[in-house]
Amino acid sequence: MTDATARRIEHFDLIVLGAGPAGASAALTAARSGLRVALVDKARFPRDKLCGGGLTGRAISLYNRIYGAPLPPVPLERRDNFAFHAFGQDLGESTDAPPLHLCMRFELDATLVRAALDAGATDFTGRAGILDPDGPALDLSDLRIEAPLLIAADGVNSPTARTLFGSAYDKAQIGFALEVERPGADPDRPLRIDFGAADWGYGWQFPKTRGTTIGVGGVLARNTDMKAALRRYMDALDIPADLPVKGQFLPFGDFRPTPGKGRILLAGDAAGLVDPITGEGIAHALDSGALAAKAVRQALTKGTPESALYAYKESLRPIHRGLRHARLLRNLMFRESLRPAFIRSFRNSRTLRREYLRLMAGETEYGALMQKMIARLPGFAWRAVSGT
Repeated sequence: MTDATARRIEHFDLIVLGAGPAGASAALTAARSGLRVALVDKARFPRDKLCGGGLTGRAISLYNRIYGAPLPPVPLERRDNFAFHAFGQDLGESTDAPPLHLCMRFELDATLVRAALDAGATDFTGRAGILDPDGPALDLSDLRIEAPLLIAADGVNSPTARTLFGSAYDKAQIGFALEVERPGADPDRPLRIDFGAADWGYGWQFPKTRGTTIGVGGVLARNTDMKAALRRYMDALDIPADLPVKGQFLPFGDFRPTPGKGRILLAGDAAGLVDPITGEGIAHALDSGALAAKAVRQALTKGTPESALYAYKESLRPIHRGLRHARLLRNLMFRESLRPAFIRSFRNSRTLRREYLRLMAGETEYGALMQKMIARLPGFAWRAVSGT
């Protein structure tokens, strides 16, 4: 008898692979709807994660809707003042903005996992598995788990996406970020966003209750030396150079129009659902995980598990539309020919800054912000932003 046939087999209604915000929200939503859920992740939680840890108003609203609580029960730094810079120039400060809540990701993710397990998901965290896409099933060391459907929320380097499509992302479009954590609370340090701190990217300074996260991210193909960009940014912020540096790929809005194949659905970073301007991924992770779980529940109720992917794809239309608009707006912001006009418009227009903050709060969408931006730029702006 082979090792494979000797494994005990356990059946579930749904396997969720990856227990970050997308996977945890999928597992919670599915378990609460009465499904038997296996939550699998190679890591044990809490675990470290490269991320600015900013919870926008959009993310908080989604957390409230999915988890039924106003805020995650983790230490949060609330900020409603934002300092904006672009390409080395001060664009001014916005006060009394919709608040941003800042957290440590290892605390947030562990809390989300605990909520999913408390809702009834079976804990397979800390265990690596081999995907059988034809099952779908996962082969663990001593166990095979099978289900009619699988939601893969296994990150930007998604092994599931590689199995399904041959690669996890498009190398020409992928982003990359570097980040350091300065330990200790620093309540007087401003929350700061720097457009252009990396080429076709941004920098961030996010003060939190236990430290300050400083990082830069941009389109990898346009940044031959991201480490140099990080050093320049840290020097500008007077951050010590001896802090450990972490790196991570970012999908940067290069989403998969069809988020999966067959009876396997991709969610969160694995589906490319990251804002290409701000780099925010938590809101779309929470949303896509819950939407995927609802599509699974509907498909299983109808007895047609193969219908889940189409229903899920349809539910993602608003997110996909927003990401398309963001990619167009990124052309306006970062094209060198339009850069002076962007800087002038963002600095002089309180309306544009307010609309950007409303976007982060989930009160408006990129389409409305893009229209306001184009109205303030030269006549060739639309031709430029529509090009490659």
